[in-house]
Amino acid sequence: MNGKLVKTIREAISLSGLRDGMTVSFHHHLRNGDYVLNQVMAEIAALGIRDLTVSASSLFDTHQPLTDHIRSGVVTGIQTNYMAAGIGREISRGILGKPVEFRTHGARASDIASGQAPIDVAFIAAPSADHMGNCSGKFGKSACGSLGYAYPDAMYAKKVVVITDNLVPYPLQGWSIPETNVDYVVPVEAIGNPAGIVSGTTRITRDPVGLVMASYAARVIEHSGLLKDGFSFQTGAGGASLAAADFLKKIMLEKGVQGSFGLGGITGYMVDMLQAGCFQSLLDVQCFDLKAVESIRSDPRHQEISALHYAGPSARSAVVDSLDVVILGATEIDTAFNVNVHTDSNGYIMGGSGGHSDTAAGAKLAMIIAPLFRARLPIVTDHVTCVSTPGRDIDVLVTQGGIAVNPKNGELRQRLLDAGLPIVEIQELKARAEGITGAPKRLPRGGREVARVLCRDGGQLDSIYHTPEEAE
Repeated sequence: MNGKLVKTIREAISLSGLRDGMTVSFHHHLRNGDYVLNQVMAEIAALGIRDLTVSASSLFDTHQPLTDHIRSGVVTGIQTNYMAAGIGREISRGILGKPVEFRTHGARASDIASGQAPIDVAFIAAPSADHMGNCSGKFGKSACGSLGYAYPDAMYAKKVVVITDNLVPYPLQGWSIPETNVDYVVPVEAIGNPAGIVSGTTRITRDPVGLVMASYAARVIEHSGLLKDGFSFQTGAGGASLAAADFLKKIMLEKGVQGSFGLGGITGYMVDMLQAGCFQSLLDVQCFDLKAVESIRSDPRHQEISALHYAGPSARSAVVDSLDVVILGATEIDTAFNVNVHTDSNGYIMGGSGGHSDTAAGAKLAMIIAPLFRARLPIVTDHVTCVSTPGRDIDVLVTQGGIAVNPKNGELRQRLLDAGLPIVEIQELKARAEGITGAPKRLPRGGREVARVLCRDGGQLDSIYHTPEEAE
């Protein structure tokens, strides 16, 4: 039976029953190389469908055409976990009539599963699929690795359309999403640009400041009391975070520590740690580079997990709840350890929580690694522009000028002092940075709410307001 296979995206949209006022969804594993969201939205606009909500696990600069659909009334609502600066600047200027809803990766999955954030039609960009809809991200010219963020969309949307540029004979071997979740399959020439989907390599920083911070971060972990057999760990793909993982790898090998799992968006450096015996497995919701894609394709210890399994607060259990240490970044952190990763210092949207709040809430040790200042602006402030992750969930701030420990964690502070690490109060870090840069002027914010930052377990954590012209 070939009843699911249709010739064009437009035909699939028509068959799905999409109408004015509905919600369509997309996942972001193709990141800045994605073609699918723009292709689908162009066809929706051509069909005259309007007043849609776009639920996207993340939005990147490649999705800038979405702003035209907002201006024309095709899109009137956005739900997302992350928004790059290009679209974010336009949203901050107030082009969308109602506030964007920002969730965490785990909260989005939970809210889709519970019906709090229902999806009418999900569009799954699949690097490989068969004609019945079994699909995977591990194979094909557009291979991206894990499809973890697409699982809840495929499982709970009323209609599911798989779009692929690698249609293979039935049945696809090693599928991620099964045909039982899929209504229609559309073959296209290309779902994305591989150069923007995954990088060939993710690189450790060579910046001396970044290396100092990375060394401090690894030593914090070493002396935290958590670095022992069974240790679990997540870090990001930034240069300093990767350097911290490299320092940690050396410590683990010297001490003979074998961890249980590495988690999250997986890089080649985490693959190196797996292969060196630092971890027994990798649990992967998103691959960041080609080495990670090859690993998840070939190594059974490298396992794909859904966003719900990764961090869903409503799940019976989620991996973040078993996490020992996570290394995270920050745009700003205030003296109460609240962290902003949603806006820049002018209040323009240029990010989002993603898994930031999820992992900080779940991990035994949540560490922020950030320089004392960026572009002459101090990283520590009295009050962050937007609370993305509440201070109660942050344990440590690591900078090149010293390490601040949240006062809630006196035992950790004493461990680090005993180890000879440069422990200072967070207020001192603020003063040091302002001694170099001067105290920044607080910019006015507009009166209209342009986005709501939702807590991972319900409710509203903060609001983002439109940016007045004088902030330009």
